[in-house]
Amino acid sequence: MKTRKYLIIFLCVMLLILGNPIMATGTPTKDGTTSDGQPPKVRASAACLMEVATGRIYFAKQGDKRREPASLTKIMTAILAIEKGNLKDVVTVGKKAAAVSMGQDIGLSPGDRLYLEDLLKAALMYSANDSTVAIGEHIAGSHDAFIKMMNDKAKVLGMKDTRYANTNGYHNPNHYTTAIDLAKLTCYALKNPVFASFVRTREATITWLPKEKTGNPQEVQTETPRQRVIHNTNALLESNFEGINGVKTGTTPRAGKCLIASATREGRQLVAVVLNSPNRWDDATNLLEYGFREFRPQVLSEKDEVMGEIPVVEGVEQKVTLVAAKKVEAYVARIDSDKVERKINLAPPPKAPIKQGIKLGKATFVLHGQEIATVDLVANRNIKRLPWFKRIFKK
Repeated sequence: MKTRKYLIIFLCVMLLILGNPIMATGTPTKDGTTSDGQPPKVRASAACLMEVATGRIYFAKQGDKRREPASLTKIMTAILAIEKGNLKDVVTVGKKAAAVSMGQDIGLSPGDRLYLEDLLKAALMYSANDSTVAIGEHIAGSHDAFIKMMNDKAKVLGMKDTRYANTNGYHNPNHYTTAIDLAKLTCYALKNPVFASFVRTREATITWLPKEKTGNPQEVQTETPRQRVIHNTNALLESNFEGINGVKTGTTPRAGKCLIASATREGRQLVAVVLNSPNRWDDATNLLEYGFREFRPQVLSEKDEVMGEIPVVEGVEQKVTLVAAKKVEAYVARIDSDKVERKINLAPPPKAPIKQGIKLGKATFVLHGQEIATVDLVANRNIKRLPWFKRIFKK
């Protein structure tokens, strides 16, 4: 009887487990992941999740695959203009910028005059294509010269698979980038307070300044300043997603729906890049939620933790102990907490005397082939040099 009773209980428990996927696979979360800590299923053709402060990649899907960036191009246009120009520069719109008619624009005409600041807001918030051409011509003197500046900046930032052919993201076979490169660019740009302020602004008013007089004495300046209210195309800024603070949308028939989104929680800012996604909002927020929830700080070494030893040439002691110069922490996914590898690189054997605290090596912490932290290895004590007669004897 007891055996039969236990068998019935066992069968009931198994039925509950098999009939309830929540119990079988873990508790679902709002981003579609489960408590097993696996990343969400990203529907975008390419994606990347990166930590802004360190540039560490938390997640990548086809991260090095070249794709069209659409209006995400304007991030490079804007950060260059912010660095090279003055926000209160008055920009006079030329024929090339006024001729832009494809996609979204703010209706610029030849001779229009606007502050550079307003053109930047139009580019970053409203994704105006005509404004980027006006910006580029103002900063570099010509459109082509500004494109060269964009490509030069990409090289400096280590964007190895990026090439620009225009300022706004129109289709061109020589205009491409990758999810990882876009994440690098965005992490760099977000460290600029002006850029960071613009991309988190929901609404702004841009103003056309009075046009310059032509010199005709009969000309009467009765022009009323023209203004236009623009709204940020990044719908996440209107959402209740915790910590959201930018960055930029992009859409063309070839590039698909693209988005770069950033959020900050507990002092840590993450950037999610999704390219050609059927639901860019969900893909981006799911990645951000995964990064904040699953990646927790892990101590990789304590200050003065012993890491090894190294021979000493002509020292009263033959070896010196090496210790970590400081405490080192890094954010590590909970499922990878035991997978961090430590690699020790030592300098050639030093010659005495050795001073306590002198750097004699480096420890590198690696996870899945990616360097996540380093720490200097230093001598834990002073070591004197052998007297001259003992050095001669040893030789």
